[in-house]
Amino acid sequence: MNPFLSFVLRSFIAGPAAVVIWLVSYFGADLSAILSSGVAIGGSLALFWMLGFLWKNKFLKKHGVTRKEYKYIKKNLDEAKGKISRLQKSAYSIKHLPTIKQRFELVRLVKKINSIVKKDPKRFYQAERFYFSHLDSVLELTEKYAFLASQPKKNRDISEALADTRWTLEDLTRTVEQDLYEILSDDVENLNFEIDVAKNTLKTERGSRLETVRPIENVKTDESVKVRSDKGPFVSFKCKQETSEQPKTRMARHEKDEKCSNGKKEPEAQRFFINTDTTPKSKVGIPVRPADAGKSEKSRRL
Repeated sequence: MNPFLSFVLRSFIAGPAAVVIWLVSYFGADLSAILSSGVAIGGSLALFWMLGFLWKNKFLKKHGVTRKEYKYIKKNLDEAKGKISRLQKSAYSIKHLPTIKQRFELVRLVKKINSIVKKDPKRFYQAERFYFSHLDSVLELTEKYAFLASQPKKNRDISEALADTRWTLEDLTRTVEQDLYEILSDDVENLNFEIDVAKNTLKTERGSRLETVRPIENVKTDESVKVRSDKGPFVSFKCKQETSEQPKTRMARHEKDEKCSNGKKEPEAQRFFINTDTTPKSKVGIPVRPADAGKSEKSRRL
């Protein structure tokens, strides 16, 4: 926890506790006002210290660091804090515009490493080269570069020294960047491990789902059938059929429709058939009357 935030929280807790202790001591224990004030101050200070002790133990236990190790790490962090402050002041005082972005990036990397180690003290052992070597080199070069760059007159030697210093600082920036990656290496490995576990879990679940899915046969499904009743329009109801056994003949389909309609089937319309037989028929002879038959009949009429 942030030390300032921790101090504020403990103060907010210890302050009301002192008032409560004073009231209990003065009215409950019948102590004098001065003695009650002393008890209240002592109790609030004890509570303030106890809260700090408990929170610190919780912090050390969370990060797996002993109290002795934390004391050693905190000492180096305090020294690094002063060095970073000097580095920031020197880097921002340089007026060489082409390298301003590189200097700002260097300061940002240094501050980021220190903040990460401050939140997780155990990472200090992964950043020992940064605290004991690289930070000192960066600070020394930056301060000397700022001093030489601030001179009003520069000869050839100073210009060459400044150019070499800029190149060296650029290399040190990449080195500090590698220090940051070294600190974050465990996080990258843990993330890759979690990704592999998640992928294997998804693969296993998909395999189990594919194994449980089988082709389903003879599954009864609901089919909506519409039947016209004698007294009204089409009536919709459901009947069950087997998808694997479909009626293939007209008679089977007719029996199925009759079964689904519960005996109420649509009355059939009148059917007409057209003879399409083209077989030639035998000729029928027509009798011919004789020629004299007409004359005899005419004479009979007369």
